[in-house]
Amino acid sequence: MTLFSDPSGTRATTAPTADGPDEGLRRTLGVDRRRFLSTCTAVAAGAVAAPVFGAAPALAHDRDGDHDRDHGHGRGHVLVPADKRGIILYTVRDATARDPLASDLPSGFREVFKQLARHGYRQVEFAGYRQHANAPGGADLESVEGARLLRRWLDEYGLRAQGNHGFIPPSWPLTTADKDTFKKHLEIANIIGMDHMGTGGDPTGSSYRADWDVAADKWNALGEIARREGIKLYTHNHDSAYGFLLDGGPLDDQGRPTRSSGIRKLEYFLKVTDPRLVWLEMDIFWAHVAQYKFHTYTAHDGSTRRSVFDPAGLVARHNKRYPLFHAKDGVVSTTNGMGYDMVPFGTGVIDYTTFFSRVGQRNYHNPMIEDDNSPSATDPAQSLREAKISYDNLAALRKRRR
Repeated sequence: MTLFSDPSGTRATTAPTADGPDEGLRRTLGVDRRRFLSTCTAVAAGAVAAPVFGAAPALAHDRDGDHDRDHGHGRGHVLVPADKRGIILYTVRDATARDPLASDLPSGFREVFKQLARHGYRQVEFAGYRQHANAPGGADLESVEGARLLRRWLDEYGLRAQGNHGFIPPSWPLTTADKDTFKKHLEIANIIGMDHMGTGGDPTGSSYRADWDVAADKWNALGEIARREGIKLYTHNHDSAYGFLLDGGPLDDQGRPTRSSGIRKLEYFLKVTDPRLVWLEMDIFWAHVAQYKFHTYTAHDGSTRRSVFDPAGLVARHNKRYPLFHAKDGVVSTTNGMGYDMVPFGTGVIDYTTFFSRVGQRNYHNPMIEDDNSPSATDPAQSLREAKISYDNLAALRKRRR
């Protein structure tokens, strides 16, 4: 297996202790001093009882976010330029699936595009191409003809498509049918106007290095097919993909390693995939869940070691590999095993001001608002209303003055 990046790019961060709070680490994790000290106390007690939380971004009170500097308010540089503010349509999936004959609310792709453009969004990421059968174009737009309709509507409302969580062939080696379907999706992506096409899942659900090697071979091959069609192929993470890789130590009864070098699965994937062919979309919420969940590992020699995951640090080391983000927020939860409950962007505790400031490259990254919980069984207008709240909070982010 060929390695494509510097192994030093996966250096673990040592956790703080109560004896000597480290300013560099405090900045790395994006927490204020009071919360940093309380975190140190918890670590000294020998347990992680809560996530490493940052300050919540301020809510938006104006619509001045289209300017690089807000001179009137003196709030500094906009962190996410207007043309980079996007949303994945999964967040408003109830609206695209709504029957237009049974509701006065926006329904189907065209009306949802219109509403999102009114909110201020400039980009959308698809999560498939299905809508209600009574919406213009019919139920299934996963075709050349459907793609042309979608592109017309996007252009009509000044929106750009920036990715899709769509088809990744399950077969490897690729079957002819899977390869043909994959190429059809690339054709659809080109018609709609995407630079990127991807998936909502991890490259593999395994923890074993051998399986990630196989996944890398597959993604390099798919990425080469996509590159020939002018598309950048990306994978998307959940929390487990930033857990620790099992790559050494004693073998179990099936001949598999039981211990870790401390490298995380997607960090390894970055090393063994070709940076010209494979890109990543970091889901920042799930990356913070990984920070909460995966902080100790059993090393090859049997010792227990601690390594605090730094999502922004990983992006900064591999900046061009992360053209897209999922920007979703969370509030503290000590009962669900994840550390966070998902909430609309800007209403939680994940410190997006620090995250976006640290990763930089603001004219390169494409943050897509996402909230899995926005659709409501009792409040049909909720998802589009929360999309507006999230947009305003994303537009309000400013780099802090030093």
